[in-house]
Amino acid sequence: MDFNMKKLASDAGIFFTRAVQFTEEKFGQAEKTELDAHFENLLARADSTKNWTEKILRQTEVLLQPNPSARVEEFLYEKLDRKVPSRVTNGELLAQYMAEAASELGPTTPYGKTLIKVAEAEKRLGAAEREFIHTASINFLTPLRNFLEGDWKTISKERRLLQNRRLDLDACKARLKKAKAAEAKATCEGDTVPDFQETRPRNYILSASASALWNDEVDKAEQELRVAQTEFDRQAEVTRLLLEGISSTHVNHLRCLHEFVESQTTYYAQCYRHMLDLQKQLGSSQGAIFPGTFVGTTEPASPPLSSTSPTTAAATMPVGPSVAGLAPPGEAALRLEEVSPPASGTRKARVLYDYEAADSSELALLADELITVYSLPGMDPDWLIGERGNKKGKVPVTYLELLS
Repeated sequence: MDFNMKKLASDAGIFFTRAVQFTEEKFGQAEKTELDAHFENLLARADSTKNWTEKILRQTEVLLQPNPSARVEEFLYEKLDRKVPSRVTNGELLAQYMAEAASELGPTTPYGKTLIKVAEAEKRLGAAEREFIHTASINFLTPLRNFLEGDWKTISKERRLLQNRRLDLDACKARLKKAKAAEAKATCEGDTVPDFQETRPRNYILSASASALWNDEVDKAEQELRVAQTEFDRQAEVTRLLLEGISSTHVNHLRCLHEFVESQTTYYAQCYRHMLDLQKQLGSSQGAIFPGTFVGTTEPASPPLSSTSPTTAAATMPVGPSVAGLAPPGEAALRLEEVSPPASGTRKARVLYDYEAADSSELALLADELITVYSLPGMDPDWLIGERGNKKGKVPVTYLELLS
């Protein structure tokens, strides 16, 4: 019990000394040991890394799970070391509703069949989203979170310890400075040789005694300063090594960022393939459901040629038959010139993007121009016949906005 009380009193004294030193530094009444410029740069770099890692982590969590209530629930499960329950994605929930609607409204009706097809596509999209969230959480979020909860906590602990060592060092410097000043004053007062004829020579004896006491105090303060300096230097070296490890953290986060981009690319590629398959399925059936009509989209299924590289365009552009199912290219061009538009069924269309004709059977397009379009029996539903003046040719439906 006595030992604990002594330790408690000692800790209280140290804490009080540090508090006094810190307060005096804030008011400019005490000198402060400054760290070198390289060390300060390491500290600033570490703080910046920590701050931006937190922001990137939080925003990535929002990207993967936009629902704040769900994020709080997942956070609580992680803190309680419990497995997060499986959650249905929005796409899977939409697929479930569509499938139930088709079952109730009639799975053999055109609307019911289309609902089933879209439900299957949405289910695949939901599964792809689930896989993306899982992969991104493991390969990207977990390393960022481990840095904040592991390495950064260690760095923060050592920085606080370095701050305490610096306060102890500066307190020792201030104590030594005061002791030397008092010793010098006592020495000056003791240099005067007393007149022993006086009735009270006691002042000289007291001055000599005070000088000796302050001399001992200076020796003690110098010893404490050497110990404090050694502890400060050792702690500064430990902290510096940890701060220099931020470079390794950046390398690790860079690798994780590449993996995140890769998983995101895979996810969006899967979504594109699923929707392209669905679009083809719906396009092949729309002629039977709505004969003699055309259904255009306001957005193209893929970026225009002018905004993509040749490799990307070749991989993403929808490919239609070169002759629209009519004849070889040379014959198709001749037949198109001879074909007259139907009496009814022609429509006006606005071109959304520039389109470069692949061969003589196609019609080159310019963005925002108006053309007349119509269909021929047996044509691919993704293509129409377009007319501009006396020129005719095939045009892709995805590049048009049908107006009337």
